[in-house]
Amino acid sequence: MANFTKQLLSGSTNGRGIKVGATATPGTLVHTADSTATDEVWIYAMNTDSSSRTLTLEWGGTTDPDDLIEITLGASPGLTLIVPGLPVDGGVVVRAFAETADVVTVHGYVNRIE
Repeated sequence: MANFTKQLLSGSTNGRGIKVGATATPGTLVHTADSTATDEVWIYAMNTDSSSRTLTLEWGGTTDPDDLIEITLGASPGLTLIVPGLPVDGGVVVRAFAETADVVTVHGYVNRIE
């Protein structure tokens, strides 16, 4: 039987939001998957700017479109679900960049499945 444990995103400090400072690849570190277990990743984002901004997640690589998840976030202080529990494993690295530095913050967690 599988064992599930809730974990913080590895790029987070004590569960706090991760401010996306990068505006191009390589993006700001969001999470590095466990090397032996599977991480089910949940990511939410918010844009604190007064204009809409595009957020790009680099899902284990930088190949377009294979590894990129892009979303435009409206000018709103609320959280928007970006990644609805997609699995990663084998040490895959998830990074993020936005078209403007330091106005998008990502939050989330992983369910580690062993």
